[in-house]
Amino acid sequence: METLSRCRIVLVFFVCKSAVKVGQILVALPLSASPMKRSVRPLFSVLLLIAFAVTLTCRAVVRRVPQSERSSMAKLSAAADPVFNFNSTLLKLAAVELGEEKTKKEIELLLEGNFHSRVLYSLFSTWRRFNRVADGRARTSDGSLVSLRSPQFHRYWLEFRRVLNEWWRKKRFQDDIMSELIRLAKARLDEHNVAKAGKRGKRYSSCAVVGNSGILLMKDYGDLIDGHEFVIRLNNANISSFERHVGSKTSVSFVNSNILHLCARRETCSCHPYGANVPIIMYICQAVHFLDYTLCNTTHKSPLIVTDPRFDVLCARIVKYYSMKRFVDEIRKPVEEWSSAHDGSNFHYSSGIQAVMLAVGICDQVSLFGFGKSDSAKHHYHTNQKAELKLHDYEAEYELYHDLVHRPRAIPFISNTFNFPPVTKHQ
Repeated sequence: METLSRCRIVLVFFVCKSAVKVGQILVALPLSASPMKRSVRPLFSVLLLIAFAVTLTCRAVVRRVPQSERSSMAKLSAAADPVFNFNSTLLKLAAVELGEEKTKKEIELLLEGNFHSRVLYSLFSTWRRFNRVADGRARTSDGSLVSLRSPQFHRYWLEFRRVLNEWWRKKRFQDDIMSELIRLAKARLDEHNVAKAGKRGKRYSSCAVVGNSGILLMKDYGDLIDGHEFVIRLNNANISSFERHVGSKTSVSFVNSNILHLCARRETCSCHPYGANVPIIMYICQAVHFLDYTLCNTTHKSPLIVTDPRFDVLCARIVKYYSMKRFVDEIRKPVEEWSSAHDGSNFHYSSGIQAVMLAVGICDQVSLFGFGKSDSAKHHYHTNQKAELKLHDYEAEYELYHDLVHRPRAIPFISNTFNFPPVTKHQ
């Protein structure tokens, strides 16, 4: 009986699919072909009636098939189109955030302020040690030390919980968030830059995103980079003595929160290698880094902007999808092994990816510099680092850049209503 049932499922599926195909061809004929001869019209009418009858029969049979068997039909349909099935699986897996439960627990403890919790105590103790905070005191924005029990630190603590709670409340997937970046990021930059006040609500005419790859030392892109209206640099990369290769103009410094965590060790939280008037846009790597943001924010003459968490979620899904796709297509391993190969809960996109996607959202034209690698080049042009960080999948990110240049509509998770600007990648 089970074999007979499966045969019926297969028969129904293929008959329905054939009927649909025939129907599509017949409907398209009068539109695409020249006027039919009188001798052909009766034959066409008969074929159309047959296709219609077969379609009705398929519907009647499907209604009589039990729900459990209909599920099998759906599986067969997916199996008949392996590309669709493959992409559907990757999209579902890419939407799963493996470290979400751990992050949720840490944030709940931070918001509760329960320092007796082992997790929160460990987090806060690490933050205190790293920022050279001793004797129960924390460094404030003016460089002074304040007791954790004092009213002044209590005010900082309340502000920390407020911004963390607001950030966490907004953290979800939203496919049209790219269209909101002008309001969420550019509007704040324009408020700081009076000269750009007339362009509020509009994109920058041209943007250069300068990566940190050592391949930049092979080219003299300095003047070309500085010729853009808006220049984005990454993670406070040094430009002194490298101007010929990377330019000297900086419109915004895009960093991850680990960079601000380092800056918070200095007096007045100094984090301005390009000048105190250059704005900083930062995405949060760890929730506890909002402590650094809260303590340092008041010292910044220019905006210190935290990226919208909905934008973070979008970037994370896109990069994870490309990483999984490459893992299966090129490395030839089953997708089930991807997590162990990339330490799934710690897998993360690079700062470059999010800076590029930001530019795509706020610029009319985007130029990428220093995104690539060479066996003869250093990993970073301004350091001696040679090895890549394992928590990133740079090869997958390069494939994303390729699609941004050549076929942006292939990039998943982004709303179809978003208009991609032209992107140029300079080698």
